[in-house]
This record gives sequence, structure tokens and C-alpha cells, in this order.
Amino acid sequence: MGALAAACMLLIGPAVPGGDLVARPLPADAARGVVPNRVMTWNLCNPCGAGNADRAREIATYAPQVVGLQEACVGDVERIRDHLRRHYGLAYHVAYGPVLHHRGRCGGAPWNPGGYGQAVLSAAPITDRVSAEYPDGGSEDRGYLAVTTTVDGRTVRVFTTHLAQRRQEAVRAEQAAVLAAEIARHDRAVVLGDFNAVPGAPELAPMWAVASDADARCRPSSVVGCAPTTDWLSRFDYVFLRGVTAIGRRVLPTPHSDHDLLYADLELSR
Repeated sequence: MGALAAACMLLIGPAVPGGDLVARPLPADAARGVVPNRVMTWNLCNPCGAGNADRAREIATYAPQVVGLQEACVGDVERIRDHLRRHYGLAYHVAYGPVLHHRGRCGGAPWNPGGYGQAVLSAAPITDRVSAEYPDGGSEDRGYLAVTTTVDGRTVRVFTTHLAQRRQEAVRAEQAAVLAAEIARHDRAVVLGDFNAVPGAPELAPMWAVASDADARCRPSSVVGCAPTTDWLSRFDYVFLRGVTAIGRRVLPTPHSDHDLLYADLELSR
């Protein structure tokens, strides 16, 4: 009997904290299904050792229509998606935007290392995927992923990105300019990501020129409404909007990353 159990463990893996076979019960105030006008951004933190079951539970608690992920490994996102469907009944389409293929980041076989970068989960189908690397990534390759999908019953272009690490202001300025030029091509866009810069940082000027923060109080000239989104109490994560109105937003602390979750409820139907 013990040998049979061991064989099963080899085939399906352990049902332990962090394992994908463990269903984490949701809190009593969790969303009762996908919220059709909600978008979320989350830097998963890699490597941080968080389990995909815990990550899936966090997403399922708020059940956004669209989630933009950064520092995401393809294999982890696949397991998060499967866990959301299997244990919480939330079915998401996925688009990937890897900028690195690195075993140290994402594991995988030597001849097929895991993809690392951005990803989008969407409850509605995804079309017109574009994954691009910035001309200069800084100390690590960086890029953006863009897709077309549906939020609040309307078609919208969604971007997710991760700009260069701190103390690389000039590189981030170039990256923000590239991204802003792409955003400006669309009348309606939602931009999710970790920009590694506070609202008043000069390198974010191209973004503020084409979009606004989901929180109208959060502006480059006034950080009063810009709630911090990182463990070091900086505002680095944003939901930028172009031609879209936000009717609610929240920063959601989590023990599973050094970045908080940030979501916004949008109004596109009018």
C-alpha cells in the first residue's frame, strides 16, 4: 500500500501548502464569480517562493475580468489558470509575453527553459496579441504585452508591462516613451503594470501625457491619493486608463509577493 501511495505521489505531486492540489477556501466576502468590469495588476515576485495555489486564491477572492501579471513564469501561470478553473470555477484565457527563457527563474528542461515576463488572464477571449521587448531593458530584459479583450461589455486594448529596475531612470524614460506611443494609437486602453517609479518621477511623464491613474487623486503633482503598493511603501504599480473611467479601486496587501495587488472597477458601457 505504501509503495502504491508513493507511486501516486510521483505522478500527481504532493497536496501540501503551495501545491496545486490544495484548494484554499475563499473568505466570506469573496466575489461570487468574475466581476465583469474589474481589472487587476500584480507583480508575482520571482523568486519569492510563493505557491501557485496561494496566488490563485488571491486572484479568485477578487475575481477580476482581466489580470495583468509581471515577473510571471509560463508554467506558474498555467498552474494558476488551471487552479482557478478546477477549484473556483473561474475560467480564464491566457496570453504570455516572455522576455527571458531562463532556468534559474522558471525551471524547465535545459533545452526548454521556462518563459519569464508578462502574462494576461482574461475571462473573455483574447485577440491581437503583441509581445515586444524594449530596445533597452536595462539590467534585465523587459517588455510589454498587449491584447484586445472585453471589459464591462466593451472591447478594449489591454497592456501589461514591467519597466527597468530602480536606479535606472534613463532606461525607464525610454521604455515609457515606447509604451506611451503604442497606447496613444488607441482611443480606449487599460495599462497594468509595475513601473518601478513613483508618480512624480520624471520618467513617467510620457505615460501621464496619454493616460491617467484609475484613482483621480493620484497625479504626478500630488501623491496624496497614491496609496503605496510595495513592501517598501512606494507606489510602483499602476492601472493607467485612456478613454476609460474608473468607479472604484483598491490596494490589497498580500503575504505572497513584495508587491500588493491593485484592482480598479471600470465603466466602459456608456
